Amino acid sequence: MVVRSRVRMTGRSVVNLLCFGNRAVSLLYGNSLRSLHTSICNSSSQPRAGFKPEKVAVVTKTTRYEFEQQRYRYAGLSEEDLKQLLAMKGSSYSGLLERHNIHTNNVEHIVKSLRKEGIEVRVVKRGEYDEEVVRWADAIISAGGDGTMLLVASKVLSKDKPVVGVNTDPERSEGHLCLPVRYTRAFPEALEKLCRGEFRWLWRQRIRLHLEGTGINPTPVDLHEQQLSLEQHNQAHRITTMDTQRSTTPPPVMWTGTLNESFSKPSLLPIRSLNEIFIGESLSSRVKLKSFKPHVNLLLHRASYYEISVDDGPWEKQKSSGLSICTGTGSKAWSYNINKLAEQAVEEVLRIGKSQTGLNIPLSRDFIEKVTDEYNESLVFSPDDRRLFYSVREPIVNRVFSSSRQRGFASKVCVRSRCWDACMVVDGGTSFEFNDGAIATVSMSEEDQLRTVLLEN
Repeated sequence: MVVRSRVRMTGRSVVNLLCFGNRAVSLLYGNSLRSLHTSICNSSSQPRAGFKPEKVAVVTKTTRYEFEQQRYRYAGLSEEDLKQLLAMKGSSYSGLLERHNIHTNNVEHIVKSLRKEGIEVRVVKRGEYDEEVVRWADAIISAGGDGTMLLVASKVLSKDKPVVGVNTDPERSEGHLCLPVRYTRAFPEALEKLCRGEFRWLWRQRIRLHLEGTGINPTPVDLHEQQLSLEQHNQAHRITTMDTQRSTTPPPVMWTGTLNESFSKPSLLPIRSLNEIFIGESLSSRVKLKSFKPHVNLLLHRASYYEISVDDGPWEKQKSSGLSICTGTGSKAWSYNINKLAEQAVEEVLRIGKSQTGLNIPLSRDFIEKVTDEYNESLVFSPDDRRLFYSVREPIVNRVFSSSRQRGFASKVCVRSRCWDACMVVDGGTSFEFNDGAIATVSMSEEDQLRTVLLEN
């Protein structure tokens, strides 16, 4: 017991000294930081009565098998041709077909269970999912994985419309945002619990986006549909050897009317982000470097150039690999992987701390793992938390550009683009142009909460 106590005391000293763990995060983000590990049950509410919708829309994902079929449909490939093509790419046709059938069978199971309860059901493919479907349904079931759940949630603007995720391929899909995996096969049991009120509502906070400035194009691009288009895909990613890239001097802005008319007023985008938004150059590899040979260009890294203001603070010029802004729901996703520490890094810092201070800091594998886990777990916060968490990816710091805080909590983040080919991506599925002169205001509102269900496993 004495040894264990000494290790714990030493551990606290190391955490304080080297800025690991919850207290370290408080130092980084200010005194306003609340405990990140808020119990989900505390953020949810027990329904007063059972919930049984009259009309349910079941939105199904596009399986990899369907994706490959759609991708090469223009070429008129037969199933045998598709088999050979997949084999050339190292993919298994039979494996993809098997996963497709598993998903399809689970969707049928969900639909039959709903109709057995007298509920009107409308099955919608993700490409057919739109605002009309949202208006029609009393509740929406996402039949797929987390990606499908994010798509479904993005178009639900009312906090009174429940969204339930069902993982239709639990062996291959994580499904953090879905019901516990056992309800995939036992979906009638989940329905019974809903009808009896044996569940909790979880109100997940979401991000809203206002766009303003010059050159605004509020028309979104569906990245899934763009991925299906081989022509667009190739144009977006090809590396050309011809000197046809855009000149570093921007073309003159053309408009009719006055200068004031070319500057748009703040416009609220008709989409909400459940996980995160990302702002940065569309292709970080697209930048022209002077060639040593005629008509040859090399394409290397292009940093994202923008200005950022946190909570109406001063504007700061930054260059980085992009900016991520997440919710509590998204703190377990990309944001977590951007900011987490590896045990190797923690061990190296602890060794430096030990040599610099002369303290008897333990360097055992168990202790290093404990410190690493404590820090990484502190990056996760509750889905109902009303704060944003921003992360600057790989900031460039020199006499021109700065990054006073690489990450932190905020109520509002404003970003002014200085990029030439940038985008603002919502939950990895929807993209908006975000080029020089565009300004995005990222915030939260109570009316944007997403109504989801918590069921005991």
